[in-house]
Amino acid sequence: FDVIIKGGTVYDGTGRPPVKTDVGIKGDRIATVGSLSKASAPNVVDATGLAVAPGFINMLSHSETSLIVDSRSLSELRQGVTTQIFGEGSMGPLNDQMKRSRSESQGDIKFEIEWTTLAEYLTYLEKRGIPQNVASFIGAPTIREYVIGLEDKPPTPEQLDQMRELVRREMEAGALGITTALIYPPAFFAKTDELIELCKVAAKYKGKYTAHIRSEGDQLIEAVQETIRISREAGLPAEIYHLKASGESNWSKMDQVIKLIEDARKQGVQITADMYTYPAGGTGLDASLPPWVFDGGREAAYKRLQDPATRQKIADAVRTPTKEWENLYMLTGSPDRILLASFKSDKLKPLTGKTLAEVAKMRGKDPIETIMDLLLEDRSRIGTIYFLMNEDNIKKQIRQPWVSFGSDAASIAAEGVFLKSAAHPRAYGNFARLLGKYVREEKVISLTEAIRRLTSLPATNLGLDHRGSLQSGMFADVVIFDPQTIADKATFPEPHQYSIGVRDVFVNGQQVLKNGESTSARPGRALWGPGKVKSN
Repeated sequence: FDVIIKGGTVYDGTGRPPVKTDVGIKGDRIATVGSLSKASAPNVVDATGLAVAPGFINMLSHSETSLIVDSRSLSELRQGVTTQIFGEGSMGPLNDQMKRSRSESQGDIKFEIEWTTLAEYLTYLEKRGIPQNVASFIGAPTIREYVIGLEDKPPTPEQLDQMRELVRREMEAGALGITTALIYPPAFFAKTDELIELCKVAAKYKGKYTAHIRSEGDQLIEAVQETIRISREAGLPAEIYHLKASGESNWSKMDQVIKLIEDARKQGVQITADMYTYPAGGTGLDASLPPWVFDGGREAAYKRLQDPATRQKIADAVRTPTKEWENLYMLTGSPDRILLASFKSDKLKPLTGKTLAEVAKMRGKDPIETIMDLLLEDRSRIGTIYFLMNEDNIKKQIRQPWVSFGSDAASIAAEGVFLKSAAHPRAYGNFARLLGKYVREEKVISLTEAIRRLTSLPATNLGLDHRGSLQSGMFADVVIFDPQTIADKATFPEPHQYSIGVRDVFVNGQQVLKNGESTSARPGRALWGPGKVKSN
């Protein structure tokens, strides 16, 4: 053996009861799980009194760019995450125009775009050296922008063929399936049939469909029904990203949502979901405006925001209850529940951590006018935290056996460029919060079940090869943590704080976290979907 982990309580990830035993690692694989009292290895790790589990899988990560500027991935490694799954949009395929606009919109995190396809991007990350594994879905909005642009119009038959072809190429190169985020333009502009057509191609390669659904608020039920329809008609499994009911008037809908999913599952439709363990979401301040503002892209939006008559029309739309689009401003219930987290311009950075209500008062303006002014001044989406959900539903969701976990955030560090912005605490605490607050303290589910949901459930849903459980022959992604102390420390007022309780992490057999500190090892790999076409 190269590594022996001795005397820990081993949770194998399958949901079976834990066993006090040893784990032997050889190369990048688990060689054996069982008593190794007679065996030796160059690295013997004493795990007495600690839990030993498969590495955790982050079902929705946004570390696509943070890993380029800081490969250590500290906020997630310190919670035991060994695999990050990228979704909602994707880092490829890109055409020249898309590369230009993405370069121009970079804020504090700056990098050269040295790839064109999604597969090239994942390979680029692996070659640079990362401590965790990464995999990605293809963004339907990315494909749409590549072929159609940012306008609100349906694809022509020729364009739809071109979109299908791009999906085919990325699926053959190892993408996990199709992803989208339907409240945001240009994804919002896609009708259900367009998504079904792209998903039909992904289905041929054992792909999955995964989505930030069209509404998590006033049209939540209809949005879940749309997701089930896409899964059924395209013939592929579907995952609902960050399951939630947004806005107090919608909190009571969660029971109906759970029933819809349960019923679909009973009928053989493979529907699953993931979630984060917080009552607030995080997205752009621009998500408070109706999607038509962004028809044609950001420059078109800034022109509209400078025209007094159009501004009036936008403000009226934001103030008016509607089922046509996801009005996050209305769903929070108050500008006090909208927290400004990150700006591009140094001039506006002093507003970081203030609520929209506070900034509007400082400026002597109406909150909706303030949103439009800030977006024009900053020329960015402005990272924003919206308080939308309630604690009862968080617990109700955690209890569902088909729910896994995703941070919906970048893995960052409490230093350097990342301190120029606030963060959502989920970037530092999502997984530790599950195991500390909801498992140990509130006993919502057992530790055995929580580990299954962080490991074998997502690995099976995604079709990851030999990942997600501690068994002989599986890749050696392992986390060693203290179930008695694991906890999140990050809060909304003070987000840049690491979780505690995770001691050691191994990825592909190499130690990337030792006694809570990052090592120099970068054994992370690009992982590919089960439909990847093997080249000769």
